[in-house]
Amino acid sequence: MLNVTPDSFSDGGDNLKLKDSISSSKKMIDDGADFIDVGGESTRPGADEVHPSDEVLRVLPIIQKLNGKNIKLSLDTRNSSTMELGLLSGVNIINDVSALKNDSKSIEIVKKYDVPIILMHMPGTPKTMMKKNKYKDVVLDVYDFLEERINYCESNGIKRKNIIVDPGIGFGKNFDQNIEILNNLSIFHALNCSLMLGISRKRFISSISKEDDPKMRLGGTISATIFAMMQGIRIHRVHDVKHVNQAIKVFEKLNSK
Repeated sequence: MLNVTPDSFSDGGDNLKLKDSISSSKKMIDDGADFIDVGGESTRPGADEVHPSDEVLRVLPIIQKLNGKNIKLSLDTRNSSTMELGLLSGVNIINDVSALKNDSKSIEIVKKYDVPIILMHMPGTPKTMMKKNKYKDVVLDVYDFLEERINYCESNGIKRKNIIVDPGIGFGKNFDQNIEILNNLSIFHALNCSLMLGISRKRFISSISKEDDPKMRLGGTISATIFAMMQGIRIHRVHDVKHVNQAIKVFEKLNSK
């Protein structure tokens, strides 16, 4: 992932300059990333909304620089105008943390360009989500939400093969709710879509390890990633590509017989 934001929870401010963004991107490519997810709006708990025009100013220069570099580009945005400008500039995948609920025009953009769409579970908005984490059964409630969004996409002409779902670890969930989802990831295969997980450097790792610095949570990130791999999750959104990629390769080799 490449956050070109001043306030992301883990790497805010690291890639605000274009030269830093390009350097980080090249390193991720060299380290084995299958795609780079570019985001211009922090979605950490309590984050303020970023106007689409400001978001575009952050993400478009790096997208244009990376276009044609033999790497797939994902755009992390909730806004249809940002989506379209990104797609016109070389983006291959849309990653919408609101699961296309934030902007009613987004569904038409995804359909028009016939690209994969990542639908994530998040109650409310980044600003309000931690006040909306009341569930009857967090696993089933998240499952039902994602199923409804898949149905919405299909009813609007989006092919199921283009739909990727993400249960949204840390988005409107407390520690126990995150652990409950991680212990039951296998259930989401019943949605018959590709599954993605974003657990890199997340706060639940700190709650277990007592490591406050997000950049020092690599061990926990690798552990949780392998745990997810054991449940069949094959798309992982991470900061530390080289180390996580190495761990995945070793796991896959050891698990191949």
